[in-house]
Amino acid sequence: MVHSPLFAMRLTASITLVGLALPSALALCPYAEQMSLEKKSTPPHTHIPRKAPSDKKGIFYMNRIAPGTSELYVANVDGTDERPLLSNPIYEYHATFSPDGEWITFTGERNGDGNSDIYRVRTDGSDLEELVATSSLEDGVVMSPNGRQIAYVSTANGFKANIWVMDLESGKKWNLTDTATTAADDSLPNGYFRPSWSPDGQWIAFSSDRNSGWYGHGDPIFQGVTGWEHTQELSIYAIRPNGSDFRSVVSKPGYCLGSPKWSLDGERIVFYEMTRENTWNAHRPESIDSANSTLVSVEFATGADRRVEAEGAGVKIFPQYIPDNTVAYFAKGAGVEGFHTTAGGYVNTSSEVIRSPAWSPDGKKVVYEKTSWTVRPMGKKLYSWDSEWEYRFTDVFPQLSNTNKMAMTEKQLGNSSIVSFNDNGTNEGLVYNVMESGFIDAKSVAMGTAGAFNPSWSPDGNWLTFGVGFWFQGRATGGGWLVRATANGTYSEVLTESNETLSSNSSVINSGFPSFSHDGKKIVFRIWGANSTLGDKSQLGLRLLDLETGKTSVVSTEWDNLPSFSPDGKRIVFTRKTSDYNYDICTMRADGTDVRVLTSSGANDAHAVWTWDGRIAFSSGMFGFQYECALYDDTFQPYGQVVVMNADGSNKRVLTDSIWEDSMPLYVPNSALKANSKVHK
Repeated sequence: MVHSPLFAMRLTASITLVGLALPSALALCPYAEQMSLEKKSTPPHTHIPRKAPSDKKGIFYMNRIAPGTSELYVANVDGTDERPLLSNPIYEYHATFSPDGEWITFTGERNGDGNSDIYRVRTDGSDLEELVATSSLEDGVVMSPNGRQIAYVSTANGFKANIWVMDLESGKKWNLTDTATTAADDSLPNGYFRPSWSPDGQWIAFSSDRNSGWYGHGDPIFQGVTGWEHTQELSIYAIRPNGSDFRSVVSKPGYCLGSPKWSLDGERIVFYEMTRENTWNAHRPESIDSANSTLVSVEFATGADRRVEAEGAGVKIFPQYIPDNTVAYFAKGAGVEGFHTTAGGYVNTSSEVIRSPAWSPDGKKVVYEKTSWTVRPMGKKLYSWDSEWEYRFTDVFPQLSNTNKMAMTEKQLGNSSIVSFNDNGTNEGLVYNVMESGFIDAKSVAMGTAGAFNPSWSPDGNWLTFGVGFWFQGRATGGGWLVRATANGTYSEVLTESNETLSSNSSVINSGFPSFSHDGKKIVFRIWGANSTLGDKSQLGLRLLDLETGKTSVVSTEWDNLPSFSPDGKRIVFTRKTSDYNYDICTMRADGTDVRVLTSSGANDAHAVWTWDGRIAFSSGMFGFQYECALYDDTFQPYGQVVVMNADGSNKRVLTDSIWEDSMPLYVPNSALKANSKVHK
């Protein structure tokens, strides 16, 4: 590969950093075991062959951040006599024992990757039974004390997580938390999670972020805004199984109170309590060891008589009363990972990724899942929420060329370099090896915060342009360069200048997220500098690079990101921070005029791309969380559906409904797949 002289200047320094940073950095990435951060010359991807599906319009590619495997196990409370629960595991999690100890209920994705349904099975693994299976998200199932009903979470009523009850004999289902008497402000977070039956069967307790707010993480910066990803403020509520007597049990402004469980006599409720900010730290690998929570119980009748059951280091979650009237719980992070009891019991589980334990009614057994972050193969079939399209997995920032070639950043499956391949998965080649660029060190690549990102094809398919450097979190302190490379990877050149480290006394900026114009003569991109959060307009917004003259012009000076030219070149779609706490999808003309805001949910919307037919697909948090935020692992934004809309913002349609973080949509119609098949047959 031929590089411009700037690459050679930076290479030596970068090599030195690789050896120093690699070991500690790998621990921060959920896919670290699958990554080799060497200067590889060949892509590591495993592709599943795909062709034009005869009964579909084509393939819908998307990315998913979630464990690659999840299997349920049962063991004695001391960790001995461990055994798999199921003889034919597929992908199962969030298990719990029935009150009589005869059944284990759980969530499973047995009908497709990403589609969560609920099941029960005998504790010996027999009599597996599907309880609720729909295209909506179902999760958190618990059986009533009399064994006749189940309570669970479902998004069946408008994609938001609500508490439902089903009668097991009749199959009748009803929504408890989105009725005329219980509905909350639809413009605010409005999710309901982790239901728990009282011992007498008269109440269901649960957590909810209803009417709280869209809160970012970190300290407020320019315009009072915090980090783009949201934190979660939960309170504890209760309701009768018939939907009456809905009431608040306990709340604490600025805090997250989650995963309620009843005492054996039904007099008290125990839950975890952490600051709202710690709900971010609890699922981020670089900060989990600094996070902590407290286990607290209150009197159910009054919400008073607050007792601290456990405190200290570690994220203490999944509390549950056991027969000796102590509390069993799980802790992650801070060197205390494992099963604990408030009586001093401890089983270290740090050698494996074990999550979501639940203890049997007699306190002798525990059920949990083991997960791994094995990466889904490129092209793996996913559950299809749109029956007209075949859903498949892709790595991040995929884009289709006019010549039916795909390009993407190999972030999960490799080292955040740029690769290209035919849209049927054949002929993958390395376009740009970020580990040879000399711009960034292995630590940042391993953390997933830097690399070569967001490739954009030239109209003729001969070139790719992309950013190299820090893309999101590190953009104010780390460099970012625009690079252009030939599609075959034989030549690359730097288009913009930057520094390895940005400083507030410098006008040097980070450039990223480029997109070719429809004629290939210009590139639109976003800039960011050390002074951007202070409102320095010269370091904010979108810029346009003329490839013939080398001159850069100003398109916007607002907090804008992720620009992309429409196929006809008339408009640019992008993300704009429209308020102190909100980001929306917008479009404008190529000269920056006629700005139109297309989303208005109150949540964050971003990562918008044009579809092959001129619509806009994007990731949205408009439906809020589908699970308690602190219970996720190794994610940035543990929620989000993919949505598609017309170019004017009308006719919004939800394309995914999973518990996981879904993003990076790309439609590849059959016409492209069939054309490619003829050429490369």
